[in-house]
Amino acid sequence: MPQVVSGLEIWQWRQSAISTALAADVPVTEVDWLLRFVANLDRLELRLETFKDWAAIELKIPLEELNHLWQQRLNERLPVQYIAGVTPWRQFEISVNSAVLIPRPETEYLIDLAKKSAVINPELTQGNWVDLGTGSGAIAIGLADAFPQATIHAVDFSLEALNVARNNAQNCGFDKRIKFYQGSWWEPLEFLRNQVSGMVSNPPYIPTSIVQTLQPEVVKHEPHLALDGGNDGLDCIRNLVETSYHYLRPSGVWMVEMMAGQADEVSKILRTNGNYGNIEIHLDLAGIERFAFAIRNSQLISNWAII
Repeated sequence: MPQVVSGLEIWQWRQSAISTALAADVPVTEVDWLLRFVANLDRLELRLETFKDWAAIELKIPLEELNHLWQQRLNERLPVQYIAGVTPWRQFEISVNSAVLIPRPETEYLIDLAKKSAVINPELTQGNWVDLGTGSGAIAIGLADAFPQATIHAVDFSLEALNVARNNAQNCGFDKRIKFYQGSWWEPLEFLRNQVSGMVSNPPYIPTSIVQTLQPEVVKHEPHLALDGGNDGLDCIRNLVETSYHYLRPSGVWMVEMMAGQADEVSKILRTNGNYGNIEIHLDLAGIERFAFAIRNSQLISNWAII
């Protein structure tokens, strides 16, 4: 339930939270990030502390609950995005909880790749696009925004994740354009064989032996179903290589996110399969080989290169 408190109370909470963040080696920027969503304060108001003298500020959750959640952030390493219940992604606010991975900024580049591919081949702006392993629905929403004339199909194995994704699609105004399916990868989409313009996926790609060594925020709170990619991290990507060409139409595009160090093997898997061409590896903003791109090779596009 919302609660109205004074600006002074928020200022006092903020000072205490910053102090405890420093002591717990948690980025102090998370305090203001959280207050932006919980108290609707903007960056300038927080930096100048102009809110301190305000008589009333409405919080989305009671101050006592906010303090309890902040203690969980410090002691249990609960991600601040789960405390706020939302995270920014592209120009959207995406609702998140422990049923879904928190969308990372680097994943946004998959949408940029899709848009660049459609510049080269305008036919890709229409038809069916698929987001496999949709989680919060962020990629599906990004695709719906990028391609207003396309129909977006979003699949996830987790019903809890699909509930989050449906809610996000509705909140972002895309619930009429995104269709959701419960199941494993392509299984619910048999009716789309040879009809898909593009497939995008951010699948599990962390090797099983590494999952437990990730940041405690990830290990303790984010769904392992969306992280664990098997012995070498590539089980799901292999599956997507082996099955996707049955659904992609001629010149349909295939795009996945992957882990640092997997690019060579993913490229080899694509080449060995024999049903893909124009294989490209793209870097994220940190210069890491993060994304694999290919097209169904029944009709290769000459001089295809996404810059």
